[in-house]
Amino acid sequence: MRAVNAASRAAHLGEGTVAGGRLALRMAPGLASHLASRRAVTLVSGTNGKTTTTACLAAALSTAGPVATNATGANMLPGHVAALGAARSASFAALECDEVWLPNAMVALSPGAVVLLNLSRDQLDRTSEVRHVARAWRGALAAFDGWCVANADDPLVVYAASAAPRAAWFAGGLAFRSDAIACPACVRQLVYDDAGWRCACGRQRPEPDAELTDDGATVDGLRVAMHLELPGSFNARNALGALLCAVRLGVEPAEAALAIGTVTEVAGRFGAVAIEGVEARLMLAKNPAGWAALLDLVEGEATPLVIAINARLADGRDPSWLYDVAFERLAGRDVVAAGERVEDLSARLYYAGVEHRCVPDARAAISDAARADSRVDVIANYTAFSALNGGR
Repeated sequence: MRAVNAASRAAHLGEGTVAGGRLALRMAPGLASHLASRRAVTLVSGTNGKTTTTACLAAALSTAGPVATNATGANMLPGHVAALGAARSASFAALECDEVWLPNAMVALSPGAVVLLNLSRDQLDRTSEVRHVARAWRGALAAFDGWCVANADDPLVVYAASAAPRAAWFAGGLAFRSDAIACPACVRQLVYDDAGWRCACGRQRPEPDAELTDDGATVDGLRVAMHLELPGSFNARNALGALLCAVRLGVEPAEAALAIGTVTEVAGRFGAVAIEGVEARLMLAKNPAGWAALLDLVEGEATPLVIAINARLADGRDPSWLYDVAFERLAGRDVVAAGERVEDLSARLYYAGVEHRCVPDARAAISDAARADSRVDVIANYTAFSALNGGR
């Protein structure tokens, strides 16, 4: 497997984290179950935040023993096999899992825990509508005998996780509510207020077992100091889910929180890198919910902003989701539009009243946006981000 992955990297066919797993599964279809049986596996799934939460969970679990993890985000079964095969002595595994593939992965890997973050629209031209995903999760969790650690603030996640015999809840937030307007069980309109959400049918936000505080978190009523290097409240909520899961798996809370605080960047996200001689902070947003979270982070800043949008298979071919993003919040910002779908992006920014320049090549756009003694912020969707991140 390692040789195949190395050959894939040498041929510039990818990051070399999936090819070996695919070949191994063809040769031994039961390999995933065999490799997973040797360790305590946790699957982390949701539309957004999987990679960050998985990194935080891997850090927390590492205080109790070696951890296998798919740090680059190869989140389907070949990537899981590659990660497990590369760390055969690991006693734990923290694996990011594509939300559509989660039920199949649960069958193949028999995890001891799953972490469920959120569900919102993403690449609907090639994946399932979110209510279908929630129903599939609910069916898979009904007979699950491990821990289901779930976001209490997302009604779709709660609908799925409430079927699990053992559920633990964290206050994970919900930045994008457009996919959670109606109750997933009875389709009545949900009511949102300071207490969370509720429906006339009786479904409501569960009481969280873990919540954020000004200086960390509370887990099962215990205050824990947790100081994060990752920016943004959304990352703090992802870390909270990882913390709760680690505690449910037997890790001491203070040790888990301290380890999570050592995570400084995740697969190149939020890190400052040099591109064309310019210091650029790279951020990934691939759908409206991801953009809602990042707009909270960057709104009001004076830093020049490059937005790069592609529409390849891995991004979703249909960029109409741009009209679900509140780009109006960027009015007055120095913005440069880039990417293979720069014209679609430019039209959306025009209707949002955002003055901008168009420079299709993302690297050239970063140079164009640069000012003396200034960082450039870059928000890109998946393949645009990967191209920039690989060019460090």
